[in-house]
Amino acid sequence: MSIKELLFVAADVWMIAVGFTYGIKFIRNYKNWLLGLEWMIIATSGTNFLVFSVLKAGYDSPMYTLAYFLDAFSRSIGITLILVLGLMKVTHRYKPSLTVEIGAFALAAVFGYVLAEYAEQLGAPGKIFYIVVNVATTLFLIYFAKRLWEINERAHAIWVGIATALGFVIASMYDFVHIPGDDEAHTIFYILALATWGLQLFAYYRAYRAFDADNQRVDAEESHKNVLAGA
Repeated sequence: MSIKELLFVAADVWMIAVGFTYGIKFIRNYKNWLLGLEWMIIATSGTNFLVFSVLKAGYDSPMYTLAYFLDAFSRSIGITLILVLGLMKVTHRYKPSLTVEIGAFALAAVFGYVLAEYAEQLGAPGKIFYIVVNVATTLFLIYFAKRLWEINERAHAIWVGIATALGFVIASMYDFVHIPGDDEAHTIFYILALATWGLQLFAYYRAYRAFDADNQRVDAEESHKNVLAGA
């Protein structure tokens, strides 16, 4: 196995580990099913992609079809709308109903199927759609970083900013840029992409945890003030 292939495996394993670890923690510690399931879907996608690559399966393999679907699932709705709704639990104290949560994943499944199944027919408009939803999500993540800065979680704000900027670059390159010297399988690109996606999952979880802790601190102070006022 070449150094480039080892770097690819390392980047993918990194993303898989972060996705499953923090996906479980989102559900167990915060009951945030939106982010928890999406993190684990990304990890599952990475696992499938790793097996597909190691086995050198062909494009007619079911693993390739699944990889294409999961990729479209997350790029369209998963790491865009679902991510925003999940983060709003700490930024806006938003509590989505079960209907909203199921609806979001159902919508992601529909978009994932259509964008994967009809990729050739959709052509450039389908690729531009990914850019548009990524830009909208990036704007929210800039707001998320700003809120973190305002509550003095500045290290987390910086890491969210770095991860988001790198994620935007990867999203912009995905369908439009071929890195000079990269092979036909786009190995160099995927090394950079998988490492970046893993960083995003890592940074967003830790920032969410810090934001939630600050919300609890504010709630505790408010409760204490109310007790004193009523005494």
